[in-house]
Amino acid sequence: MANGGGGGGGSSGGGGGGGGSSLRMSSNIHANHLSLDASSSSSSSSSSSSSSSSSSSSSSVHEPKMDALIIPVTMEVPCDSRGQRMWWAFLASSMVTFFGGLFIILLWRTLKYLWTVCCHCGGKTKEAQKINNGSSQADGTLKPVDEKEEAVAAEVGWMTSVKDWAGVMISAQTLTGRVLVVLVFALSIGALVIYFIDSSNPIESCQNFYKDFTLQIDMAFNVFFLLYFGLRFIAANDKLWFWLEVNSVVDFFTVPPVFVSVYLNRSWLGLRFLRALRLIQFSEILQFLNILKTSNSIKLVNLLSIFISTWLTAAGFIHLVENSGDPWENFQNNQALTYWECVYLLMVTMSTVGYGDVYAKTTLGRLFMVFFILGGLAMFASYVPEIIELIGNRKKYGGSYSAVSGRKHIVVCGHITLESVSNFLKDFLHKDRDDVNVEIVFLHNISPNLELEALFKRHFTQVEFYQGSVLNPHDLARVKIESADACLILANKYCADPDAEDASNIMRVISIKNYHPKIRIITQMLQYHNKAHLLNIPSWNWKEGDDAICLAELKLGFIAQSCLAQGLSTMLANLFSMRSFIKIEEDTWQKYYLEGVSNEMYTEYLSSAFVGLSFPTVCELCFVKLKLLMIAIEYKSANRESRSRKRILINPGNHLKIQEGTLGFFIASDAKEVKRAFFYCKACHDDITDPKRIKKCGCKRLKVAARSRYPKDPFEFKDTTHNSRLVTEPVEDEPPSTLSPKKKQRNGGMRNSPSSSPKLMRHDPLLIPGNDQIDNMDSNVKKYDSTGMFHWCAPKEIEKVILTRSEAAMTVLSGHVVVCIFGDVSSALIGLRNLVMPLRASNFHYHELKHIVFVGSIEYLKREWETLHNFPKVSILPGTPLSRADLRAVNINLCDMCVILSANQNNIDDTSLQDKECILASLNIKSMQFDDSIGVLQANSQGFTPPGMDRSSPDNSPVHGMLRQPSITTGVNIPIITELVNDTNVQFLDQDDDDDPDTELYLTQPFACGTAFAVSVLDSLMSATYFNDNILTLIRTLVTGGATPELEALIAEENALRGGYSTPQTLANRDRCRVAQLALLDGPFADLGDGGCYGDLFCKALKTYNMLCFGIYRLRDAHLSTPSQCTKRYVITNPPYEFELVPTDLIFCLMQFDHNAGQSRASLSHSSHSSQSSSKKSSSVHSIPSTANRPNRPKSRESRDKQKYVQEERL
Repeated sequence: MANGGGGGGGSSGGGGGGGGSSLRMSSNIHANHLSLDASSSSSSSSSSSSSSSSSSSSSSVHEPKMDALIIPVTMEVPCDSRGQRMWWAFLASSMVTFFGGLFIILLWRTLKYLWTVCCHCGGKTKEAQKINNGSSQADGTLKPVDEKEEAVAAEVGWMTSVKDWAGVMISAQTLTGRVLVVLVFALSIGALVIYFIDSSNPIESCQNFYKDFTLQIDMAFNVFFLLYFGLRFIAANDKLWFWLEVNSVVDFFTVPPVFVSVYLNRSWLGLRFLRALRLIQFSEILQFLNILKTSNSIKLVNLLSIFISTWLTAAGFIHLVENSGDPWENFQNNQALTYWECVYLLMVTMSTVGYGDVYAKTTLGRLFMVFFILGGLAMFASYVPEIIELIGNRKKYGGSYSAVSGRKHIVVCGHITLESVSNFLKDFLHKDRDDVNVEIVFLHNISPNLELEALFKRHFTQVEFYQGSVLNPHDLARVKIESADACLILANKYCADPDAEDASNIMRVISIKNYHPKIRIITQMLQYHNKAHLLNIPSWNWKEGDDAICLAELKLGFIAQSCLAQGLSTMLANLFSMRSFIKIEEDTWQKYYLEGVSNEMYTEYLSSAFVGLSFPTVCELCFVKLKLLMIAIEYKSANRESRSRKRILINPGNHLKIQEGTLGFFIASDAKEVKRAFFYCKACHDDITDPKRIKKCGCKRLKVAARSRYPKDPFEFKDTTHNSRLVTEPVEDEPPSTLSPKKKQRNGGMRNSPSSSPKLMRHDPLLIPGNDQIDNMDSNVKKYDSTGMFHWCAPKEIEKVILTRSEAAMTVLSGHVVVCIFGDVSSALIGLRNLVMPLRASNFHYHELKHIVFVGSIEYLKREWETLHNFPKVSILPGTPLSRADLRAVNINLCDMCVILSANQNNIDDTSLQDKECILASLNIKSMQFDDSIGVLQANSQGFTPPGMDRSSPDNSPVHGMLRQPSITTGVNIPIITELVNDTNVQFLDQDDDDDPDTELYLTQPFACGTAFAVSVLDSLMSATYFNDNILTLIRTLVTGGATPELEALIAEENALRGGYSTPQTLANRDRCRVAQLALLDGPFADLGDGGCYGDLFCKALKTYNMLCFGIYRLRDAHLSTPSQCTKRYVITNPPYEFELVPTDLIFCLMQFDHNAGQSRASLSHSSHSSQSSSKKSSSVHSIPSTANRPNRPKSRESRDKQKYVQEERL
């Protein structure tokens, strides 16, 4: 625009002589921006220069209308008639505020410093004067000074109070402060949004404050920011640093321009983009609101807020300079860019892509880009990868479990690995169980690897995984532990420090019980002595279903039972493991073995048709008619004082009559088969020959029984659990109800427990003592522990049981158990007490106890001796199991069983080398050769002899319990059981087998023969215990020799067995069943051994001797037509009725306690071991009891037993 009317340039596009001074709208590209002609800056005093300037300006612009200033206006708003740019006024307001305040602060500090220095010097002078003239001044002269100081102190105190109040208001320490801080942040974001809206308008424009709604809102926001700035200024300790803070700078360049815009009636977009820097405080605001709690989330939000705020702020600056142009170029080199195009430009610049479609044209913009790309590239290269890493590291499994209505769930935690989880799921979700309507929730603090994740995906319909720890209550809430049916804790069986692993699991139990005391917990424990810590937890209650599966206790118990009946460990391990049936057509030993492997253990309530029948009668009926094998029932004592009123009676004999609601334990191949025992009805199913047709009938009796399955009388029993499992309370001496509820196996669902349990209906001389029982009660001799379950002796020093090699050779041991143990002073204890206790069960007579000889490091055995010193017939030979001289000294070729254990297995990282010691010892023994001259001292194990038979009679040859060759000349024939840690190492035990290295353990020949045992087979007990808690009780009763809750409580209290005097109650505990082996080569069952049926043997043994047969231990090559020299045997579990027997078979049976055992046995002692006593394995000699003469035992019999005890005590 040219000033004045003369000049063609001014009149050419104008509307009259003075048209150059009027405001006009332009359609040029600069119409959206305020623009001044170059001539507007020239002075009007020189006409010639103005004319030349106008002509040059006009020549540089194609449109003649560009002579005028281009400002978009609202015509009714009186604006600058000259159309001058006023951006400098807005910027000057911010600069004056900033630098003026900074100058005042610095001036104040300077004056304060000078005043302080002067006062300091004057104070020293006055202090010197006071010291010199202190005695001559009166008290009254000091009062004016004191009053002045008090006034200053009052003033300072008032200012301090205001400062403290302001600090509290902005520090979010109170609710008002938090609201204020959040409100300031929200209004800052609102002001930024208004900037985004106004960015679509020209950089500078005329606006009416009274009609512009956004300007009014922005004004209100900035008034609030000004008040908040005042609070911050008052609360600031260091005013200078406060003035230079980022938030203060943002206020300087955003608040004053708003007031200027109201005064000038125009708006300048300017530096309002600095409000984006407030986003840096986003993390703090979220922390104030308690939204961000973890360090990762806080760090992620910090990185994102810094990155985004820097990005938006830089884009605002580019938008300002590019749309305005360079001042020294008279703003002519500007370009029209929207704010979001500038955001895009900054992103491609930071990422160094630079497409070139949008770029800076102004010098200011390019200069800014030069410096920004240095910092922006560094920020992009560091922040973006870290943000991506934090987002990627967010817990993939960090959600919460959503319970499904009508579906239970369990929580599995502890040692979660591919091996442990796969073994657990394979057994838990086995198809042989009923429909398992249970969801499995795994909780572990480490995310699963790819293999484990793939396993979870294959079972995604029933398995979920969450990352967390059971030690964290928040994680327990995430998996809904309070509504879970149970919590299962897996242990690391291969850890180097089992005590530390047990401690970890105990802490998990404490944490879970602390969060929800009523939750049912099933946990694995490695060491038996750590089990006491669980029992001492106040909320631990085995009556509510809490169970601790002690792997050492059960592992050594299984091995101990194999010492009494070789192969039993394999049979029992297969019974509680879910195995699918594998059909083999060839007539091989694997065919019969796998048929037995498919059997499992189940429980079911017996039908009313069995009420009043004896236990053997029901067993025979179930076996013959229902094709089921019942081995035990649950018995509940009516004694209120008994701590464990519920007991499991294994083959209790014909003295017990079945009552209504009796729970039976069955061996069957499917859970559906066991239901026949409940559905059986004599009226409807008596003539049915096909057991598959025995289903629920419609007769009235069964309907009544079904209706009475639920409680009617609240005093008969009550619900004491949280998961629908009913525990019957004691009933008074009233007759049990006619019908009672049925309890289902916990295969996916629970059934109610009965309201009554069977009661023993017999007169037993051990229950009601007679004269002979009273004679047996010696007040001076303690033969058994305080519970009466185990043989006991006074504690012995370890030096008294140590044998030298020559002493062991002179003892001429026979029929004993040799325990080869590898361990040293630093090895973890394996708990040998659990191996000895089953061999010292009180249901053996004293002369039947097998002598136990430990061969190993004396340093290790000294550490174990504290738990062994109360057991009789235990000796120690210091040495090594790899020494053949030591093995010959203990007559290993005459032993009943050689057990090979190692305490060093978990100290080696290489899994293939973990069992090297046990494998070397086993192969060493098998390669040994022995002289046949030892046959003079051979041990012909005598077994069961029918009552009335004379053992010395040639016609009545003994029934061999452990049928062996007359003399062992090679170590291959020595019965050995080897403990393994790694299942795959079983391939090295037998050099002549053809097992594939990838074959599962239960399919290998050493395991099928009972010569190898691995702790991994006990994994199945976790799921078996969950579905049926009685299974663990039955297994523990079978393998531990009679461990009871009372005994465990005692051991938890004292960690030792306590001796007790014989009482009627403790002596009655001896009357319990035990496992033995019955030979068919000789004796009363010899006629069935040659081609007879197993079913006939089962019925005859049950009817005649109350012996319950449940399996066969057969020679491996018995099916071959040609004779074989192989002495290896394998296990056949629960063969069918028509299964053909061979003479060499050994029958697994549950034998009643023999009250009339022969008293002419010579005891095994070191001092007197004659050739006559050594020629018979006294520990294997059993007689079949005669129930007729049980009450009339000779009194002298027990007195001879006492002499034997005394004789042993002298050892």
